[in-house]
Amino acid sequence: MQIRPYREADRPLLRTLYLAARKVAFTWHDSSNYQLEDFDRSTLGENVLVAEQGGKLLGFVSIYRAENFIHHLYVDPHLPPLGVGSALLLAAERTFTSTGSLKCLVKNEKALAFYHKHGWRSIATGCDGSEEYYLLHSPRKSDLMATEAGGRTRAFR
Repeated sequence: MQIRPYREADRPLLRTLYLAARKVAFTWHDSSNYQLEDFDRSTLGENVLVAEQGGKLLGFVSIYRAENFIHHLYVDPHLPPLGVGSALLLAAERTFTSTGSLKCLVKNEKALAFYHKHGWRSIATGCDGSEEYYLLHSPRKSDLMATEAGGRTRAFR
Protein backbone atom coordinates (compact mmCIF):
# COMPACT_ATOMS: atom_id res chain seq x y z
CA MET A 1 0.00 0.00 0.00
CA GLN A 2 1.19 3.48 -0.87
CA ILE A 3 0.21 6.76 0.80
CA ARG A 4 0.58 9.63 -1.63
CA PRO A 5 -0.63 13.18 -2.21
CA TYR A 6 -4.03 13.68 -3.81
CA ARG A 7 -4.21 14.17 -7.57
CA GLU A 8 -7.10 15.79 -9.41
CA ALA A 9 -7.69 12.50 -11.23
CA ASP A 10 -8.60 10.99 -7.81
CA ARG A 11 -11.63 13.26 -7.39
CA PRO A 12 -14.35 11.05 -8.97
CA LEU A 13 -13.40 7.96 -6.99
CA LEU A 14 -12.89 9.86 -3.73
CA ARG A 15 -16.27 11.52 -4.13
CA THR A 16 -17.86 8.07 -4.38
CA LEU A 17 -15.83 6.67 -1.48
CA TYR A 18 -16.68 9.67 0.74
CA LEU A 19 -20.39 9.34 0.02
CA ALA A 20 -20.45 5.59 0.67
CA ALA A 21 -18.31 5.77 3.81
CA ARG A 22 -20.45 8.49 5.39
CA LYS A 23 -23.62 6.50 4.76
CA VAL A 24 -22.09 3.49 6.51
CA ALA A 25 -20.48 5.45 9.38
CA PHE A 26 -23.34 7.80 10.27
CA THR A 27 -26.29 5.42 10.39
CA TRP A 28 -28.21 7.75 12.71
CA HIS A 29 -28.20 10.54 10.07
CA ASP A 30 -30.65 10.98 7.24
CA SER A 31 -28.26 10.53 4.32
CA SER A 32 -30.77 11.39 1.61
CA ASN A 33 -29.19 14.83 1.16
CA TYR A 34 -25.61 13.54 0.88
CA GLN A 35 -24.12 14.31 -2.54
CA LEU A 36 -20.96 13.42 -4.44
CA GLU A 37 -19.95 17.10 -4.45
CA ASP A 38 -19.83 17.10 -0.63
CA PHE A 39 -16.26 15.83 -0.96
CA ASP A 40 -15.25 18.99 -2.83
CA ARG A 41 -16.72 21.33 -0.21
CA SER A 42 -15.48 19.31 2.74
CA THR A 43 -11.85 19.17 1.66
CA LEU A 44 -11.46 22.64 0.14
CA GLY A 45 -8.17 24.20 1.23
CA GLU A 46 -6.98 21.03 2.93
CA ASN A 47 -4.05 18.75 2.26
CA VAL A 48 -5.38 15.36 1.14
CA LEU A 49 -3.39 12.14 1.28
CA VAL A 50 -4.63 9.03 -0.48
CA ALA A 51 -4.08 5.33 0.22
CA GLU A 52 -3.66 3.34 -2.96
CA GLN A 53 -2.83 -0.25 -3.78
CA GLY A 54 -2.51 -1.67 -7.26
CA GLY A 55 -4.12 1.42 -8.75
CA LYS A 56 -7.18 1.14 -6.45
CA LEU A 57 -7.98 4.00 -4.07
CA LEU A 58 -8.58 2.61 -0.58
CA GLY A 59 -9.14 5.74 1.49
CA PHE A 60 -8.05 9.28 2.25
CA VAL A 61 -7.25 11.70 5.04
CA SER A 62 -7.68 15.47 4.78
CA ILE A 63 -5.62 17.75 6.99
CA TYR A 64 -5.91 21.44 7.73
CA ARG A 65 -2.17 21.89 8.14
CA ALA A 66 -2.22 25.40 9.64
CA GLU A 67 -3.77 23.86 12.77
CA ASN A 68 -2.49 20.25 12.54
CA PHE A 69 -6.16 19.27 12.35
CA ILE A 70 -7.49 16.09 10.76
CA HIS A 71 -10.81 16.99 9.21
CA HIS A 72 -11.64 13.67 7.53
CA LEU A 73 -10.31 10.13 7.52
CA TYR A 74 -12.32 7.65 5.49
CA VAL A 75 -11.64 4.16 4.17
CA ASP A 76 -13.66 2.32 1.54
CA PRO A 77 -16.38 0.69 3.67
CA HIS A 78 -16.48 -2.38 1.42
CA LEU A 79 -12.88 -3.37 2.17
CA PRO A 80 -11.88 -5.93 4.78
CA PRO A 81 -9.61 -4.54 7.53
CA LEU A 82 -6.23 -3.98 5.86
CA GLY A 83 -4.65 -1.32 8.07
CA VAL A 84 -5.57 1.45 5.63
CA GLY A 85 -6.95 3.75 8.33
CA SER A 86 -3.88 3.21 10.51
CA ALA A 87 -1.54 3.97 7.61
CA LEU A 88 -3.43 7.16 6.75
CA LEU A 89 -3.48 8.28 10.38
CA LEU A 90 0.27 7.73 10.74
CA ALA A 91 0.93 9.63 7.50
CA ALA A 92 -1.18 12.53 8.78
CA GLU A 93 0.63 12.52 12.13
CA ARG A 94 3.95 12.80 10.31
CA THR A 95 2.83 16.12 8.82
CA PHE A 96 2.13 17.70 12.21
CA THR A 97 4.42 20.44 13.48
CA SER A 98 2.89 20.24 16.98
CA THR A 99 0.09 18.33 18.69
CA GLY A 100 -2.52 17.19 16.21
CA SER A 101 -6.24 17.39 16.83
CA LEU A 102 -9.54 16.18 15.45
CA LYS A 103 -13.20 16.06 16.37
CA CYS A 104 -15.04 12.75 16.59
CA LEU A 105 -18.78 12.53 17.04
CA VAL A 106 -19.77 10.92 20.34
CA LYS A 107 -22.11 8.53 18.50
CA ASN A 108 -19.31 7.36 16.20
CA GLU A 109 -18.08 4.74 18.66
CA LYS A 110 -16.15 2.73 16.05
CA ALA A 111 -14.07 5.75 15.00
CA LEU A 112 -13.54 6.80 18.61
CA ALA A 113 -12.23 3.33 19.49
CA PHE A 114 -9.90 3.48 16.46
CA TYR A 115 -8.37 6.81 17.54
CA HIS A 116 -8.02 5.73 21.17
CA LYS A 117 -6.31 2.52 20.02
CA HIS A 118 -3.78 4.73 18.24
CA GLY A 119 -3.01 6.80 21.33
CA TRP A 120 -5.27 9.78 20.71
CA ARG A 121 -6.77 11.22 23.89
CA SER A 122 -10.17 12.80 24.39
CA ILE A 123 -9.46 16.17 26.01
CA ALA A 124 -12.80 17.99 25.77
CA THR A 125 -16.37 17.71 24.59
CA GLY A 126 -18.36 20.10 22.48
CA CYS A 127 -21.51 20.46 20.47
CA ASP A 128 -21.78 21.33 16.80
CA GLY A 129 -25.44 22.00 16.11
CA SER A 130 -27.27 19.03 17.60
CA GLU A 131 -24.25 16.70 17.53
CA GLU A 132 -21.97 16.16 20.49
CA TYR A 133 -18.31 15.50 19.75
CA TYR A 134 -15.04 14.79 21.49
CA LEU A 135 -11.98 16.89 20.77
CA LEU A 136 -9.02 14.53 20.58
CA HIS A 137 -5.29 15.23 20.67
CA SER A 138 -2.62 13.14 19.03
CA PRO A 139 0.10 11.28 20.91
CA ARG A 140 3.21 13.25 21.77
CA LYS A 141 5.84 13.31 19.02
CA SER A 142 8.21 11.31 21.24
CA ASP A 143 5.56 8.57 21.63
CA LEU A 144 4.96 8.54 17.88
CA MET A 145 8.69 8.27 17.08
CA ALA A 146 9.16 5.46 19.60
CA THR A 147 6.23 3.56 18.09
CA GLU A 148 7.61 3.91 14.57
CA ALA A 149 11.05 2.76 15.70
CA GLY A 150 9.66 -0.24 17.58
CA GLY A 151 6.97 -1.14 15.09
CA ARG A 152 4.38 -1.63 17.83
CA THR A 153 0.84 -0.32 17.90
CA ARG A 154 0.24 2.49 20.38
CA ALA A 155 -2.09 1.72 23.23
CA PHE A 156 -4.71 4.12 24.59
CA ARG A 157 -3.66 5.78 27.82
